[in-house]
Amino acid sequence: MGPDPRVLVVAQTDDLLEPLCQGLDALGWRTLTARTPQGAVAALNDVPLDIAVLDTGHPDYPGMIETLRQASGSRRLSIVAIGPAAHVDTPGVDLAMSRPPHPAQAVLRIEQLVRAAIAEEEFLLRQVTFAAHGAELTTAETPDTPLKILVAGGADQRFIGLSNAMTAAGAEVVAAPTPYTAFDYLHETAFDAAILWGAPDHAPALSIAAGMKRNTRLYHIPLALYLRTPSEINLSELYNRGFADVAAADTPEGETAERVLDLARTHRRQQAIRKALEGARASGLMDSSTGLFTRDLFAAHLARLAEGARTRRRPLSVCVLRVSDSDSLAHARVGGWLDRAMPQIGAMVSRLVRVEDTAARLAPEVFALALPATPGPAARLAAERIVAVIGCTAFDAGPERSPFVVDFDLGTAEVGPGESPASVLERASADLSRRKAEAPAPG
Repeated sequence: MGPDPRVLVVAQTDDLLEPLCQGLDALGWRTLTARTPQGAVAALNDVPLDIAVLDTGHPDYPGMIETLRQASGSRRLSIVAIGPAAHVDTPGVDLAMSRPPHPAQAVLRIEQLVRAAIAEEEFLLRQVTFAAHGAELTTAETPDTPLKILVAGGADQRFIGLSNAMTAAGAEVVAAPTPYTAFDYLHETAFDAAILWGAPDHAPALSIAAGMKRNTRLYHIPLALYLRTPSEINLSELYNRGFADVAAADTPEGETAERVLDLARTHRRQQAIRKALEGARASGLMDSSTGLFTRDLFAAHLARLAEGARTRRRPLSVCVLRVSDSDSLAHARVGGWLDRAMPQIGAMVSRLVRVEDTAARLAPEVFALALPATPGPAARLAAERIVAVIGCTAFDAGPERSPFVVDFDLGTAEVGPGESPASVLERASADLSRRKAEAPAPG
Protein backbone atom coordinates (compact mmCIF):
# COMPACT_ATOMS: atom_id res chain seq x y z
CA MET A 1 0.00 0.00 0.00
CA GLY A 2 1.11 3.57 -0.68
CA PRO A 3 1.06 6.51 1.71
CA ASP A 4 -2.20 7.70 3.19
CA PRO A 5 -4.12 10.39 1.28
CA ARG A 6 -3.30 13.94 2.35
CA VAL A 7 -5.48 16.04 0.02
CA LEU A 8 -9.27 15.98 0.14
CA VAL A 9 -10.83 16.91 -3.20
CA VAL A 10 -14.53 17.78 -3.23
CA ALA A 11 -15.91 17.77 -6.77
CA GLN A 12 -19.16 16.54 -8.25
CA THR A 13 -17.35 15.52 -11.46
CA ASP A 14 -13.74 14.96 -12.52
CA ASP A 15 -13.92 17.42 -15.41
CA LEU A 16 -11.93 20.25 -13.79
CA LEU A 17 -9.64 18.70 -11.19
CA GLU A 18 -8.80 15.19 -12.45
CA PRO A 19 -5.48 16.21 -14.13
CA LEU A 20 -4.43 18.05 -10.97
CA CYS A 21 -5.29 15.02 -8.84
CA GLN A 22 -3.17 12.78 -11.06
CA GLY A 23 -0.26 15.21 -10.81
CA LEU A 24 -0.51 15.49 -7.03
CA ASP A 25 -0.65 11.71 -6.71
CA ALA A 26 2.50 11.40 -8.83
CA LEU A 27 4.32 13.93 -6.62
CA GLY A 28 3.51 12.07 -3.41
CA TRP A 29 0.49 14.10 -2.28
CA ARG A 30 -2.17 11.44 -2.61
CA THR A 31 -5.69 12.68 -3.15
CA LEU A 32 -9.05 11.40 -1.97
CA THR A 33 -12.14 12.58 -3.84
CA ALA A 34 -15.56 13.08 -2.28
CA ARG A 35 -18.64 13.89 -4.31
CA THR A 36 -20.73 15.38 -1.49
CA PRO A 37 -20.11 17.37 1.71
CA GLN A 38 -21.30 14.35 3.70
CA GLY A 39 -18.73 12.14 2.01
CA ALA A 40 -16.06 14.77 2.68
CA VAL A 41 -16.89 14.88 6.40
CA ALA A 42 -16.71 11.09 6.58
CA ALA A 43 -13.28 11.20 4.91
CA LEU A 44 -12.03 13.77 7.42
CA ASN A 45 -13.15 11.54 10.28
CA ASP A 46 -11.39 8.50 8.82
CA VAL A 47 -8.14 9.94 7.44
CA PRO A 48 -5.81 12.70 8.78
CA LEU A 49 -6.08 14.93 5.71
CA ASP A 50 -4.03 18.13 5.47
CA ILE A 51 -5.96 20.25 3.01
CA ALA A 52 -9.23 20.44 1.07
CA VAL A 53 -9.41 21.42 -2.61
CA LEU A 54 -12.90 22.47 -3.66
CA ASP A 55 -14.33 22.69 -7.16
CA THR A 56 -16.28 25.96 -7.13
CA GLY A 57 -18.68 24.45 -9.65
CA HIS A 58 -20.02 22.10 -6.94
CA PRO A 59 -23.66 22.93 -6.13
CA ASP A 60 -22.87 23.01 -2.39
CA TYR A 61 -20.03 25.53 -2.77
CA PRO A 62 -19.37 27.71 -0.77
CA GLY A 63 -21.76 26.47 1.92
CA MET A 64 -19.66 23.35 2.59
CA ILE A 65 -16.58 25.33 3.72
CA GLU A 66 -17.62 25.85 7.34
CA THR A 67 -18.89 22.27 7.56
CA LEU A 68 -15.48 20.93 6.57
CA ARG A 69 -13.62 23.22 8.98
CA GLN A 70 -15.76 22.07 11.90
CA ALA A 71 -15.32 18.43 10.93
CA SER A 72 -11.52 18.78 11.06
CA GLY A 73 -11.61 19.64 14.79
CA SER A 74 -8.35 20.86 16.38
CA ARG A 75 -6.48 19.92 13.21
CA ARG A 76 -6.72 23.15 11.22
CA LEU A 77 -7.84 22.42 7.67
CA SER A 78 -6.61 24.72 4.89
CA ILE A 79 -9.01 25.20 1.99
CA VAL A 80 -8.22 25.90 -1.67
CA ALA A 81 -10.99 26.93 -4.06
CA ILE A 82 -10.43 26.33 -7.77
CA GLY A 83 -12.72 27.38 -10.60
CA PRO A 84 -14.28 30.43 -12.21
CA ALA A 85 -16.20 31.26 -9.02
CA ALA A 86 -13.10 31.14 -6.82
CA HIS A 87 -12.43 34.32 -4.88
CA VAL A 88 -10.03 34.89 -2.00
CA ASP A 89 -12.61 37.06 -0.19
CA THR A 90 -14.94 34.08 0.24
CA PRO A 91 -15.04 33.39 4.02
CA GLY A 92 -12.93 30.39 4.95
CA VAL A 93 -10.95 30.20 1.69
CA ASP A 94 -7.17 30.30 2.13
CA LEU A 95 -6.27 30.28 -1.57
CA ALA A 96 -8.42 30.96 -4.64
CA MET A 97 -7.39 30.09 -8.21
CA SER A 98 -9.48 30.55 -11.33
CA ARG A 99 -8.02 27.42 -12.94
CA PRO A 100 -6.07 24.36 -11.78
CA PRO A 101 -2.35 25.08 -11.27
CA HIS A 102 0.60 23.01 -12.45
CA PRO A 103 0.95 20.10 -9.97
CA ALA A 104 4.46 21.22 -8.90
CA GLN A 105 3.10 24.70 -8.21
CA ALA A 106 0.14 23.22 -6.35
CA VAL A 107 2.44 21.17 -4.12
CA LEU A 108 4.41 24.27 -3.07
CA ARG A 109 1.28 26.27 -2.33
CA ILE A 110 -0.23 23.34 -0.44
CA GLU A 111 2.92 22.98 1.63
CA GLN A 112 2.83 26.70 2.46
CA LEU A 113 -0.80 26.55 3.53
CA VAL A 114 -0.26 23.46 5.62
CA ARG A 115 2.73 25.06 7.31
CA ALA A 116 0.70 28.18 8.07
CA ALA A 117 -2.02 26.01 9.62
CA ILE A 118 0.55 24.12 11.70
CA ALA A 119 2.08 27.42 12.83
CA GLU A 120 -1.30 28.56 14.12
CA GLU A 121 -1.76 25.26 15.97
CA GLU A 122 1.73 25.55 17.42
CA PHE A 123 1.25 29.11 18.62
CA LEU A 124 -1.84 28.08 20.58
CA LEU A 125 0.19 25.33 22.26
CA ARG A 126 2.98 27.75 23.12
CA GLN A 127 0.51 30.11 24.73
CA VAL A 128 -0.60 27.28 27.01
CA THR A 129 3.00 26.31 27.84
CA PHE A 130 3.96 29.89 28.73
CA ALA A 131 0.79 30.37 30.77
CA ALA A 132 1.62 27.24 32.77
CA HIS A 133 4.94 28.90 33.66
CA GLY A 134 3.31 32.17 34.67
CA ALA A 135 4.00 34.15 31.50
CA GLU A 136 1.66 35.51 28.85
CA LEU A 137 2.52 35.00 25.21
CA THR A 138 0.54 37.28 22.94
CA THR A 139 0.89 38.28 19.34
CA ALA A 140 -0.12 41.71 18.19
CA GLU A 141 -2.43 41.90 15.25
CA THR A 142 -0.57 42.17 11.99
CA PRO A 143 0.06 45.87 11.31
CA ASP A 144 -2.32 47.91 9.21
CA THR A 145 0.56 49.29 7.15
CA PRO A 146 0.42 48.30 3.48
CA LEU A 147 2.07 45.07 2.43
CA LYS A 148 5.50 45.89 1.00
CA ILE A 149 6.37 43.98 -2.18
CA LEU A 150 9.65 44.05 -4.08
CA VAL A 151 9.32 43.64 -7.84
CA ALA A 152 12.63 42.92 -9.55
CA GLY A 153 13.26 42.96 -13.28
CA GLY A 154 13.26 45.20 -16.33
CA ALA A 155 10.21 47.25 -17.17
CA ASP A 156 7.64 45.47 -19.33
CA GLN A 157 3.98 46.11 -20.02
CA ARG A 158 2.78 43.00 -18.16
CA PHE A 159 5.17 43.49 -15.26
CA ILE A 160 4.04 47.11 -14.96
CA GLY A 161 0.46 45.84 -15.06
CA LEU A 162 1.27 43.44 -12.21
CA SER A 163 2.77 46.27 -10.16
CA ASN A 164 -0.26 48.43 -10.80
CA ALA A 165 -2.61 45.61 -9.75
CA MET A 166 -0.80 45.19 -6.44
CA THR A 167 -0.77 48.94 -5.86
CA ALA A 168 -4.50 49.08 -6.58
CA ALA A 169 -4.98 46.36 -3.96
CA GLY A 170 -3.32 48.61 -1.38
CA ALA A 171 0.25 47.25 -1.44
CA GLU A 172 3.39 49.35 -1.45
CA VAL A 173 5.45 48.28 -4.47
CA VAL A 174 9.19 48.92 -4.78
CA ALA A 175 10.75 48.33 -8.21
CA ALA A 176 14.33 47.11 -8.69
CA PRO A 177 15.54 46.85 -12.30
CA THR A 178 18.63 44.71 -11.56
CA PRO A 179 19.76 42.09 -9.00
CA TYR A 180 22.18 44.65 -7.55
CA THR A 181 19.48 47.20 -6.80
CA ALA A 182 17.21 44.37 -5.57
CA PHE A 183 19.76 43.36 -2.92
CA ASP A 184 20.30 47.01 -1.97
CA TYR A 185 16.58 47.33 -1.26
CA LEU A 186 16.41 43.94 0.51
CA HIS A 187 19.18 44.93 2.90
CA GLU A 188 17.68 48.36 3.57
CA THR A 189 13.98 47.55 3.90
CA ALA A 190 11.79 44.77 5.31
CA PHE A 191 9.62 43.23 2.59
CA ASP A 192 6.63 40.92 2.94
CA ALA A 193 7.27 39.20 -0.43
CA ALA A 194 9.22 39.58 -3.65
CA ILE A 195 8.28 38.80 -7.23
CA LEU A 196 10.88 38.46 -9.96
CA TRP A 197 10.36 38.99 -13.69
CA GLY A 198 11.69 36.03 -15.62
CA ALA A 199 14.27 36.71 -18.33
CA PRO A 200 14.68 34.19 -21.18
CA ASP A 201 17.42 32.36 -19.23
CA HIS A 202 16.08 33.25 -15.73
CA ALA A 203 19.66 34.00 -14.62
CA PRO A 204 18.89 37.30 -12.80
CA ALA A 205 15.94 35.75 -10.93
CA LEU A 206 17.94 32.66 -9.99
CA SER A 207 20.78 34.87 -8.76
CA ILE A 208 18.45 36.81 -6.46
CA ALA A 209 16.78 33.62 -5.19
CA ALA A 210 20.14 31.96 -4.44
CA GLY A 211 21.44 35.02 -2.59
CA MET A 212 18.31 35.32 -0.45
CA LYS A 213 18.37 31.65 0.54
CA ARG A 214 21.96 32.04 1.79
CA ASN A 215 21.06 34.98 4.05
CA THR A 216 19.53 34.28 7.46
CA ARG A 217 17.57 37.56 7.48
CA LEU A 218 16.12 37.08 3.98
CA TYR A 219 15.76 33.30 4.17
CA HIS A 220 12.00 33.19 4.84
CA ILE A 221 10.78 36.00 2.56
CA PRO A 222 8.47 34.33 0.00
CA LEU A 223 9.67 34.57 -3.59
CA ALA A 224 7.51 34.37 -6.71
CA LEU A 225 8.57 34.22 -10.36
CA TYR A 226 6.47 35.61 -13.21
CA LEU A 227 7.49 33.91 -16.45
CA ARG A 228 8.08 36.22 -19.41
CA THR A 229 7.46 33.64 -22.17
CA PRO A 230 5.57 30.33 -22.45
CA SER A 231 8.83 28.50 -23.21
CA GLU A 232 9.52 25.05 -21.81
CA ILE A 233 10.78 25.19 -18.24
CA ASN A 234 11.34 22.74 -15.41
CA LEU A 235 8.96 24.05 -12.78
CA SER A 236 10.06 21.50 -10.21
CA GLU A 237 13.62 22.77 -10.53
CA LEU A 238 12.49 26.35 -9.98
CA TYR A 239 10.63 25.40 -6.82
CA ASN A 240 13.73 23.57 -5.60
CA ARG A 241 15.65 26.83 -6.05
CA GLY A 242 13.47 28.44 -3.40
CA PHE A 243 10.54 29.97 -5.29
CA ALA A 244 7.26 29.83 -3.42
CA ASP A 245 5.17 30.38 -6.56
CA VAL A 246 5.67 30.52 -10.32
CA ALA A 247 3.09 32.24 -12.51
CA ALA A 248 2.92 31.11 -16.13
CA ALA A 249 3.31 33.69 -18.88
CA ASP A 250 -0.41 33.66 -19.69
CA THR A 251 -1.54 34.15 -16.07
CA PRO A 252 -3.55 37.40 -15.77
CA GLU A 253 -1.74 40.16 -13.88
CA GLY A 254 -4.61 40.46 -11.41
CA GLU A 255 -4.49 36.78 -10.44
CA THR A 256 -0.70 36.83 -10.11
CA ALA A 257 -0.96 39.92 -7.92
CA GLU A 258 -3.47 38.24 -5.62
CA ARG A 259 -1.26 35.15 -5.32
CA VAL A 260 1.74 37.28 -4.35
CA LEU A 261 -0.29 39.29 -1.85
CA ASP A 262 -1.58 36.04 -0.34
CA LEU A 263 2.02 34.90 0.18
CA ALA A 264 2.83 38.27 1.73
CA ARG A 265 -0.09 38.12 4.18
CA THR A 266 0.92 34.66 5.35
CA HIS A 267 4.53 35.78 5.79
CA ARG A 268 3.50 38.83 7.81
CA ARG A 269 1.37 36.68 10.10
CA GLN A 270 4.26 34.29 10.66
CA GLN A 271 6.58 37.20 11.40
CA ALA A 272 4.10 38.43 14.01
CA ILE A 273 4.32 35.05 15.73
CA ARG A 274 8.13 35.20 15.59
CA LYS A 275 8.10 38.66 17.17
CA ALA A 276 5.82 37.41 19.92
CA LEU A 277 8.36 34.72 20.76
CA GLU A 278 11.21 37.23 20.64
CA GLY A 279 9.25 39.44 23.01
CA ALA A 280 9.09 36.52 25.44
CA ARG A 281 12.84 36.72 26.04
CA ALA A 282 12.22 39.11 28.92
CA SER A 283 9.92 36.57 30.61
CA GLY A 284 12.87 34.76 32.20
CA LEU A 285 11.81 31.51 30.52
CA MET A 286 14.02 31.87 27.45
CA ASP A 287 17.80 31.59 27.10
CA SER A 288 18.72 35.27 27.34
CA SER A 289 21.73 35.17 25.02
CA THR A 290 20.06 33.36 22.10
CA GLY A 291 16.30 33.76 22.49
CA LEU A 292 15.89 29.97 22.44
CA PHE A 293 13.84 27.81 24.79
CA THR A 294 15.67 26.71 27.92
CA ARG A 295 16.06 23.00 28.66
CA ASP A 296 13.20 22.90 31.20
CA LEU A 297 10.81 24.96 29.09
CA PHE A 298 11.59 22.79 26.07
CA ALA A 299 10.86 19.59 27.99
CA ALA A 300 7.52 20.95 29.18
CA HIS A 301 6.55 22.14 25.73
CA LEU A 302 7.67 18.92 24.07
CA ALA A 303 5.21 17.00 26.26
CA ARG A 304 2.44 19.33 25.11
CA LEU A 305 3.58 18.98 21.50
CA ALA A 306 3.45 15.21 21.73
CA GLU A 307 -0.10 15.32 23.06
CA GLY A 308 -1.12 17.79 20.35
CA ALA A 309 0.42 15.57 17.68
CA ARG A 310 -1.57 12.63 18.98
CA THR A 311 -4.93 14.43 18.98
CA ARG A 312 -4.31 16.00 15.57
CA ARG A 313 -2.88 12.79 14.13
CA ARG A 314 0.31 14.49 12.96
CA PRO A 315 3.92 13.23 13.20
CA LEU A 316 6.44 14.96 15.47
CA SER A 317 10.24 14.72 15.34
CA VAL A 318 13.11 15.91 17.51
CA CYS A 319 16.65 16.81 16.41
CA VAL A 320 19.72 17.22 18.59
CA LEU A 321 22.55 19.42 17.25
CA ARG A 322 25.89 19.25 19.06
CA VAL A 323 28.96 21.26 18.07
CA SER A 324 31.49 18.85 16.61
CA ASP A 325 34.68 18.17 18.59
CA SER A 326 36.79 18.34 15.42
CA ASP A 327 40.46 19.30 15.61
CA SER A 328 39.74 22.50 13.67
CA LEU A 329 37.83 23.84 16.70
CA ALA A 330 40.53 23.02 19.26
CA HIS A 331 42.06 26.50 19.29
CA ALA A 332 38.65 28.18 19.31
CA ARG A 333 37.70 26.17 22.39
CA VAL A 334 40.95 26.70 24.29
CA GLY A 335 40.99 30.41 23.60
CA GLY A 336 37.34 30.88 24.54
CA TRP A 337 36.47 32.04 21.04
CA LEU A 338 33.88 29.31 20.58
CA ASP A 339 32.13 30.38 23.81
CA ARG A 340 32.04 33.93 22.48
CA ALA A 341 30.48 32.73 19.21
CA MET A 342 27.80 30.50 20.76
CA PRO A 343 25.24 33.29 21.36
CA GLN A 344 25.52 34.28 17.70
CA ILE A 345 25.25 30.65 16.62
CA GLY A 346 22.20 30.14 18.80
CA ALA A 347 20.59 33.29 17.41
CA MET A 348 21.20 31.95 13.90
CA VAL A 349 19.47 28.70 14.84
CA SER A 350 16.47 30.67 16.13
CA ARG A 351 16.21 32.60 12.85
CA LEU A 352 16.68 29.61 10.57
CA VAL A 353 14.02 27.33 12.04
CA ARG A 354 10.51 27.58 10.63
CA VAL A 355 8.06 29.57 12.68
CA GLU A 356 6.23 26.36 13.68
CA ASP A 357 9.42 24.69 14.96
CA THR A 358 10.65 24.99 18.55
CA ALA A 359 14.38 25.46 19.09
CA ALA A 360 16.11 25.12 22.47
CA ARG A 361 19.56 25.36 24.01
CA LEU A 362 20.03 22.26 26.12
CA ALA A 363 23.69 22.82 27.03
CA PRO A 364 26.43 25.34 26.12
CA GLU A 365 27.15 23.55 22.81
CA VAL A 366 23.96 21.53 22.36
CA PHE A 367 20.74 22.61 20.68
CA ALA A 368 17.47 20.76 20.15
CA LEU A 369 14.66 21.21 17.64
CA ALA A 370 11.07 19.99 17.85
CA LEU A 371 9.48 19.86 14.40
CA PRO A 372 5.69 19.36 14.38
CA ALA A 373 4.03 17.55 11.47
CA THR A 374 7.46 16.34 10.32
CA PRO A 375 8.54 12.69 10.01
CA GLY A 376 12.08 11.69 10.99
CA PRO A 377 13.81 11.77 7.57
CA ALA A 378 12.37 15.19 6.72
CA ALA A 379 13.42 16.49 10.14
CA ARG A 380 17.00 15.44 9.49
CA LEU A 381 17.01 17.24 6.13
CA ALA A 382 15.73 20.41 7.83
CA ALA A 383 18.48 20.21 10.46
CA GLU A 384 21.12 19.59 7.81
CA ARG A 385 20.02 22.73 5.94
CA ILE A 386 20.32 24.80 9.12
CA VAL A 387 23.79 23.42 9.80
CA ALA A 388 24.83 24.11 6.21
CA VAL A 389 23.85 27.79 6.48
CA ILE A 390 25.67 28.19 9.80
CA GLY A 391 28.67 26.45 8.25
CA CYS A 392 28.94 29.30 5.73
CA THR A 393 29.70 31.77 8.55
CA ALA A 394 33.25 32.44 9.76
CA PHE A 395 33.76 33.42 13.42
CA ASP A 396 36.59 35.44 14.95
CA ALA A 397 39.44 33.33 16.38
CA GLY A 398 41.59 36.12 17.78
CA PRO A 399 44.62 38.10 16.61
CA GLU A 400 46.72 36.53 13.89
CA ARG A 401 44.44 33.50 13.69
CA SER A 402 42.25 32.53 10.75
CA PRO A 403 38.52 32.68 11.43
CA PHE A 404 36.94 29.34 12.27
CA VAL A 405 33.76 27.67 11.07
CA VAL A 406 31.47 25.46 13.11
CA ASP A 407 30.13 22.05 12.20
CA PHE A 408 27.56 19.98 14.08
CA ASP A 409 26.87 16.34 14.79
CA LEU A 410 23.17 15.58 14.25
CA GLY A 411 20.73 13.07 15.67
CA THR A 412 17.01 12.69 15.00
CA ALA A 413 14.10 10.68 16.34
CA GLU A 414 10.39 10.64 15.53
CA VAL A 415 8.11 10.56 18.55
CA GLY A 416 6.42 7.21 19.02
CA PRO A 417 2.92 6.59 20.43
CA GLY A 418 2.85 7.59 24.10
CA GLU A 419 6.59 8.29 24.16
CA SER A 420 7.88 10.66 26.84
CA PRO A 421 9.94 13.78 26.02
CA ALA A 422 12.92 12.33 27.89
CA SER A 423 12.77 9.13 25.85
CA VAL A 424 12.65 10.81 22.46
CA LEU A 425 15.53 13.14 23.39
CA GLU A 426 17.54 10.11 24.49
CA ARG A 427 16.86 8.37 21.19
CA ALA A 428 17.88 11.47 19.22
CA SER A 429 21.09 11.71 21.25
CA ALA A 430 21.75 8.02 20.70
CA ASP A 431 21.25 8.50 16.97
CA LEU A 432 23.79 11.33 17.07
CA SER A 433 26.35 9.15 18.84
CA ARG A 434 25.75 6.23 16.49
CA ARG A 435 26.15 8.32 13.38
CA LYS A 436 29.30 9.95 14.74
CA ALA A 437 30.79 6.55 15.51
CA GLU A 438 29.95 5.28 12.01
CA ALA A 439 31.33 8.36 10.24
CA PRO A 440 34.64 7.80 8.41
CA ALA A 441 37.73 9.27 10.04
CA PRO A 442 38.86 12.58 8.45
CA GLY A 443 41.72 12.49 6.02
